[in-house]
Amino acid sequence: MNMNEKVRVRFAPSPTGYLHIGGVRTALFNWLFARHHKGKFILRIEDTDLSRSTDESIRQIIEGLKWLGIDPDEGPYRQTERRDIYLEHIERLLKEGKAYQCYCTPEELEQKRKEALAKGEKPRYDGKCRNLDTPPPGRTSAVRFKTTMEGNTVVDDLLRGEVVFDNTELDDLIILRSDGTPTYNFVVVVDDATMNITHVIRGDDHLANTPRQVQLYHGLAYQPPKFLHLSMILGSDKARLSKRHGATSILSYRDTGYLPGAMINYLVRLGWSYGDQEIFSKEELIEKFSIENIGKSAAVFNPEKLLWLNSHYIKTGDPLRLASYLRPHLLNEGILPESQASEISVEEIAKVIPSLQERSKTLIEMARGTEFFFAKEIQYDEKAARKFLIPSIVPIFERLIHMFEKSENFDTDSLERIFTDITEKQGLKLGKIAQPVRVALTGKTVSPGIFDVISLLGKERVVERLKMGIRYIG
Repeated sequence: MNMNEKVRVRFAPSPTGYLHIGGVRTALFNWLFARHHKGKFILRIEDTDLSRSTDESIRQIIEGLKWLGIDPDEGPYRQTERRDIYLEHIERLLKEGKAYQCYCTPEELEQKRKEALAKGEKPRYDGKCRNLDTPPPGRTSAVRFKTTMEGNTVVDDLLRGEVVFDNTELDDLIILRSDGTPTYNFVVVVDDATMNITHVIRGDDHLANTPRQVQLYHGLAYQPPKFLHLSMILGSDKARLSKRHGATSILSYRDTGYLPGAMINYLVRLGWSYGDQEIFSKEELIEKFSIENIGKSAAVFNPEKLLWLNSHYIKTGDPLRLASYLRPHLLNEGILPESQASEISVEEIAKVIPSLQERSKTLIEMARGTEFFFAKEIQYDEKAARKFLIPSIVPIFERLIHMFEKSENFDTDSLERIFTDITEKQGLKLGKIAQPVRVALTGKTVSPGIFDVISLLGKERVVERLKMGIRYIG
């Protein structure tokens, strides 16, 4: 690309549903391309479909991008707020004879469509109103663009090279509906042109629209941007990724305990590579991202690999940073009551995280693993309590309580000495003591290491929970 050209790219979702994985990858590639070239990333909401667009979808789009750290330099713009700009451009085309009023009714157009299909032909508008001298009375009109129907339209795609479209496959495109609303293919051209978009990076489902849009650019005397159409994302069955392949909304991944860094890292590798490197920080991605390394073939979404990557980010993450992501899950799981949440600092949450990082694949798993630390009262797993909280363990619990209470230090070395002393005197292996203690302290048979649990809880809570175990047995 011309390095003197200031890169301006956009992400332009339609707010007719949730922000899905494919859309996020498109946003990410645009954002990285802009950041790599020190350009601008614009967020534009394409809400021309008034019947399906919702404010809730817009909120989710903005929230999803914010969670991932894909921050726009401009926007969000909304197409419904730019109607006057579109009407000015339509008026210009009408005055220049590049567009015309079409009075055909929906019923007439549907009849023509059926007739074409019956003949085995591709349905297209027959140009009935193109050279109409006298408009029929009592009808409102749409506006159609006079498409060039001879020769070819060539799209020079940065990923696919020259893509040639036969203009005889096209027809005169409606650019303004009879109800006064402009159409998608028209407004996207006007927006990209007036916002000085230099590169359009989008999914290959838009490739078929591109020859129409290129003709509109020329009709409006605008220079088309450079196009790059990304290959689709497939499910494991090689069909296009959809709801049946699992969660595809980006916020559902947030809510089920995925980290934004892991999602960014995974999604960028769906169609882009840099040698054999798998793990990238956001700074590395900005430095290394280039369109030359985008692949042409479709990428396959692998939930297991995403889960592995998420567990890697959890294992290697900074506890304080992880704590800020963990807090909402502690509330959602009922581990931190709303009334108690404000009393617990991020620093307090971070204390327990190192003991759980190795065993947690998601933040939900980690949140559930912290229950022993934050719970006011321990709820015993029934099966675990029946097996381990038995009368023969009471003397050992009493001995532990006595030694803990008189111990001045409560560090790992001191705890190991106490347990070693008891196991040697009782002639037992550590597991025979540690597992009942684990159940008494956490309610479960699985937890972080027993010395980590004891250290995290502190002397006062450990002693109280052992006493509670004795009362339960009694």
